[in-house]
Amino acid sequence: MTGPGEGRDPAGGGRFDVPQGPTGPAAEPARHNGHRPTARVAPTPAPADEVDTAATDEPAEMGDPVTDERAGAGAPVTDGERGGTEPAVPDRPGDHWDRKVANGLAFLRRRLSGDYEVDEFGFDPELTDAVFHPLLRLLYRDWFRTEVSGVEHVPVDGPALVVGNHSGTVALDALILSAALHDKHPAHRYLRLLGADLVFRMPVVSEIARKTGGTVACNPDAERLLGGGDLVGVFPEGFKGIGKLYADRYKLQRFGRGGFVSAALRTGTPIVPVAIVGGEEIYPMLADIKPLARLLKLPYFPVTPTFPWLGPLGMVPLPSKWLIQFCPPIPTAHLTDSADDPLVVFNLADQVRETIQQTLHTLLERRPDPFGP
Repeated sequence: MTGPGEGRDPAGGGRFDVPQGPTGPAAEPARHNGHRPTARVAPTPAPADEVDTAATDEPAEMGDPVTDERAGAGAPVTDGERGGTEPAVPDRPGDHWDRKVANGLAFLRRRLSGDYEVDEFGFDPELTDAVFHPLLRLLYRDWFRTEVSGVEHVPVDGPALVVGNHSGTVALDALILSAALHDKHPAHRYLRLLGADLVFRMPVVSEIARKTGGTVACNPDAERLLGGGDLVGVFPEGFKGIGKLYADRYKLQRFGRGGFVSAALRTGTPIVPVAIVGGEEIYPMLADIKPLARLLKLPYFPVTPTFPWLGPLGMVPLPSKWLIQFCPPIPTAHLTDSADDPLVVFNLADQVRETIQQTLHTLLERRPDPFGP
């Protein structure tokens, strides 16, 4: 998900810079390894004068039939009638993969038959959980070795606007943030990302963005999501953040006109700043070929140590060490009447920006080696 471009003034409500089995006597006898269980046979009762009364007071061994003489039943009492259960049978070696294949086939059947749900924005939680998050998990957990802190600052329920720094030439930071937050948050909440118009004009990328919960970065969509109690992710730097040179790494760019603040103020939503370290090193941009970018109608055309020299291999991100820290939320419920006040909007946007910048400095001190363990 990439960041947004320039937008209209927030006061106008237009676009803005944001991107088990049963047990007991009635249970069916379990079948193990394809064989029926062997029936229990009660022993022949001994004559009454030969019964060792002392022995009858001793508890029977588990699994041995006993006779309830006091009830006069004479029938064996099974483990199930004593309240016991059959011992658990370990899975066969192939059971795990059998379940995986069965689940996969069931998933494909639902997809082909259309038996799944999407919301009004096109968000598909099942596809996100089954396909996109597992792929992103390999990146953030194994490739980037991401450490996440401060997730307790993200509300367990209700709306919040998560505002982060943007970097990396290709906007992997937005995708990594959404997957890491979902996995680390106790409620496993989804982050609804706001992206630029360019994202939703690209045929394949647009579909992926919609399916994973993204939508266009504009005030109406942001306010509808926040009003519905969602977590919304925004990157106010937009293309200025992901398209900056490596020499300007971790220096926040302008936050535009603060449209994201207006959306938070109108809905009384807390703002949660988040600082992301590691994205700047995955595709270090050494130069921007502007004429080629204009020809291809792109915001920039990057030159990195591996791209375009290595062709498609140049698109493999470098394995930098990532740190993500969520900061304490900034409340806005007391400022809902000031949503159209430029001074309030700009001051709050500057507070968010300064919080992220200071947190970036702290994280960089914790990570002296960009590619360390």
